[in-house]
Amino acid sequence: MPIQPALLDELKKNRAKIRAAGGEDKLAARHAKGVMSARERVEKFVAPGSFQEMGTHADNSCQDFGLKGKSMPGDGVITGVGEVEGRPVAVISQDFTVGGGSLGKIHARKMTDLMKHALHCGMPVVAINDSGGARIQEGDEALSGYGSVFFHNVLISGVVPQVCIIAGPCAGGAAYSPALMDFIIMVKGSSNMFICGPDVIKAVTGQTCTMDDIGSPMAHASVSGNIHFLAENDQDAINLASRLISFLPSNNLLDPPTASMNLVPDEDMNDLVPDDMKTPLDVIKVIHRLVDGGDFLEVQKEWAKNMVVGFGRIEGLVVGIVANQPMVKAGTLDIDSSDKAARFIRFCNVFNIPLVTLVDVPGFMPGVQQERGGIIRHGAKMLFAYASATVPKITVILRKAYGGAYLAMCSKDMGADFVYAWPTAEIAVMGADGAVRILHKKKIKEAEDPKALEAKLVAEYRDKFCSPYNAASKAMITDVIAPSETRATVALALRHTLTKRETRPPKKHGTIPL
Repeated sequence: MPIQPALLDELKKNRAKIRAAGGEDKLAARHAKGVMSARERVEKFVAPGSFQEMGTHADNSCQDFGLKGKSMPGDGVITGVGEVEGRPVAVISQDFTVGGGSLGKIHARKMTDLMKHALHCGMPVVAINDSGGARIQEGDEALSGYGSVFFHNVLISGVVPQVCIIAGPCAGGAAYSPALMDFIIMVKGSSNMFICGPDVIKAVTGQTCTMDDIGSPMAHASVSGNIHFLAENDQDAINLASRLISFLPSNNLLDPPTASMNLVPDEDMNDLVPDDMKTPLDVIKVIHRLVDGGDFLEVQKEWAKNMVVGFGRIEGLVVGIVANQPMVKAGTLDIDSSDKAARFIRFCNVFNIPLVTLVDVPGFMPGVQQERGGIIRHGAKMLFAYASATVPKITVILRKAYGGAYLAMCSKDMGADFVYAWPTAEIAVMGADGAVRILHKKKIKEAEDPKALEAKLVAEYRDKFCSPYNAASKAMITDVIAPSETRATVALALRHTLTKRETRPPKKHGTIPL
């Protein structure tokens, strides 16, 4: 017998109610602000017709404090799996039109069920946050729900990539789930993220501030360093998430996707190097010539700008790039740049993404604030991250590589598989000028023409100790190459290390400096 029409009609009505979410008026209000609904975000993100929703008919389980008999479609969150960049991705999208997107018992269960599914099936998780936080009416059950979400964020960390889009409010304890994920994208104009808002801060500390000061996308991108990407609107955030996913493997047992290669020398790379060694070299220009089609996805672009990190492809191979930026603070390593690089290195290592390091560093940043702020332990994070990374590591020394910062930028002694140097490279304990002033201080002071003698001694020191050929003669670097040969050389080195396997002593994990 065919199914009864009444049953199909009931199913159709239930689906329509679920799609209406918090009501047509609320959806219309969002559209008037230029903001997508939770379901529209999902549908724009995944390939058409590919989304398989989970927990579609789930609803509010709380019957207290005015919620008795009140329906909350999906309990304020949409969860399921759809295809992004040709691969399945687990998607969570909180619905602010339903109870302010607040998290309750069923809401949390839907999230954690999907995270467990992603863990078992080895697929990335993308969460779109738009929530007022814990559902007050559910009290301790809401807190328990957040605890379960945090636990599963940590459980799947390092197994599958986790990306969070902050598309609306994200306050209090809710902010810790994004913080436990790998990458955070915030949408300008419609999102904020904070633990304590301006009113609480004023009441407790007496300090006056605005939401822009503490919780805006720009504050997190440029000051706190809590997020990784800024998006202009919902669609831009979705595009960024899709682009990011395209660089990543689905899980930690897979390698990033590869493509064919066509090695051609890039003669224009030679023209990027300034004649004067004291003139800063813009490393972004080098990166754009190094990666395929200049396609470089920079991570945390607005924070710690003296360090550049991000994803690209070199002759079809996905790589993570770590580079000093001499245009900012002369490319020195400081507290924030060390943290930025170390976290990125560890992410790449977990997901089998080879590391390409571009070195032009005069040393660690001097200063009382840096010393009192713990530059020793922060700088040690970079040493720890590189030394513990077992993915292919290719280093190219462009110009300066001085002192401990030379080691922190993945020298051969720190485990680099290949280390190349341009003819302009200077590898030494410190720059020639500083070294000569220390070594020959008395001699220069007593000379008839101190400036002339100093210039002569600097030139001699640079030729003897700073030349890349000196390091090459001691097998500290693999080869000296012309800038124009960089792309082809790095591409071959990457191909030759694709089968790299390195085991370490069995242990739970090392104790990285914090």
